[in-house]
Amino acid sequence: MNTPNTTKRRIEIYDTTLRDGTQGEGVNLSLVDKLKITQLLDSVGIDFIEGGYPLSNPKDEAYFQEVQKLDLKHAKVCAFGMTRRKNIDPADDTGMKSLVASGSPIITIVGKTWDLHVDEVLRISRDENLAMIRDSLAFCKTGPDCEEVFYDAEHFFDGYHANKEYALATLRAAVEGGASRLVLCDTNGGSMPDWITQSVTELQQALGPDVKIAIHTHNDAGLAVANSLAAVQAGAVQVQGTINGIGERCGNVDLTTIIANLRLKLGYDCLTAENLHGLTKLSRAVYERANLPLSSCQPYVGTSAFAHKGGMHVHAVQRIAHSYEHVEPALVGNERRILVSELSGASNIAATLGEKFSIKDDKDLQRKVLQRVQELEHQGYHFEAAQASFELLLYDAMGKLPDFWELDHYRCVILRRGQEAPTTEATVKLRTNGQTEHRVAEGDGPVNALDGALRKALKDHYPQIANVHLADYKVRVVNPTAESAAKVRVIAEFAVRENGDNNVTRYITTIGVNENIIDASWQAIADAFRYHLIETTTPISV
Repeated sequence: MNTPNTTKRRIEIYDTTLRDGTQGEGVNLSLVDKLKITQLLDSVGIDFIEGGYPLSNPKDEAYFQEVQKLDLKHAKVCAFGMTRRKNIDPADDTGMKSLVASGSPIITIVGKTWDLHVDEVLRISRDENLAMIRDSLAFCKTGPDCEEVFYDAEHFFDGYHANKEYALATLRAAVEGGASRLVLCDTNGGSMPDWITQSVTELQQALGPDVKIAIHTHNDAGLAVANSLAAVQAGAVQVQGTINGIGERCGNVDLTTIIANLRLKLGYDCLTAENLHGLTKLSRAVYERANLPLSSCQPYVGTSAFAHKGGMHVHAVQRIAHSYEHVEPALVGNERRILVSELSGASNIAATLGEKFSIKDDKDLQRKVLQRVQELEHQGYHFEAAQASFELLLYDAMGKLPDFWELDHYRCVILRRGQEAPTTEATVKLRTNGQTEHRVAEGDGPVNALDGALRKALKDHYPQIANVHLADYKVRVVNPTAESAAKVRVIAEFAVRENGDNNVTRYITTIGVNENIIDASWQAIADAFRYHLIETTTPISV
């Protein structure tokens, strides 16, 4: 069932992360980010990359100049824009001219399909709207660099529901203008799959087999993936979406999910098996570039997509992996994770780190570690979210936890005078490599100051600490009935960047629990540094 059958027709993948994706709340990409993501998309075999609207801002204008310098192997870059303004010749319209001047081989034009928008938003005649669509596409197609023009039928499914005859007329105008793809947009994201199927089927019959239909869905009803698949199965040849589903409101369809479903579940020809392996890496790279937190439960590429926690599940997965996994994780570049928590059995301990620590046959040690995990989770720890701290616990249980330093004390002072901004100073005194280090650092709050002071104390002895950077920090109250005296749990995620490179090579997640939020934070920071040192160096004596 999961073996791809690539005898089915090819489905084009059109990415609009750089344009539609940046309309999502909290998403902001620099020019460098956009160019880097373009290269990543090309490397996995994405067919079309929509770079933006050349006239909308200086960054997008610069993008179309710089992207031409990239050595793209497969993808074609698309410039996006709107139809000409009313009652203006396309040759005199600045938007039209900027699209032609972009140098892009594909130009995508968006136009109005819903008569409501024509009548009440544009407030023009319906015939003028048809002319705007037809003229704009025809003008762009005459550009010296333009190979094809695509037409985005905005609000198509709402417009087709309201007035089928007029919605169909807008598509015919696009075909007359030279559109090689009619992109049906579920702009409001509220359509149901059966309506998508019915609409695409009717359009194929009305427009004929030579007209190629594409689908562009939003996720406001949680159906973007289902609607895109419905359109493909009804005849669409192209799917438009964004990596990780980022976009306005509830986002666009997630291309990582669509691609995996099309190839692994339905057997369509999109990307290649080799490129499919890059989906997880691509997903996480885009999150990093967009400065967004990873969605752990994201299908196929999420960190929890192939994570197993219950002891019974883990036991079954070890015997027959597909009994609890619908595809092999490696097919999309992901990996199986066995979580350790108070719900675990000894099999979880062995499956999680049995090979790395050679404890598969040490039942006594497995039970010892499991008992310790259960004790600590009762106190508020949460090891399934802090793999590095769990490994340190295992080192300790085996009597093999290295001593990189011996803490004498740390102190953190926060000073605020009147309405002035507070200042924070941290002091750390420790002994390492036979030397005493006593360092002070200021910071934007106690966590930043402690992090800085500990780095100063260790940097001359362990310069690789400079590669570890705090990426995420979460605090949660463990026992809220204790109010302000409650115990808190700090989970910190650190990104490791090697050789001064901006690319993340791995993440380190640690945990600290204490009634004192500063000490809980110290535990998490110290554990991250200690874990990184174990992974990268031979310990020295204190």
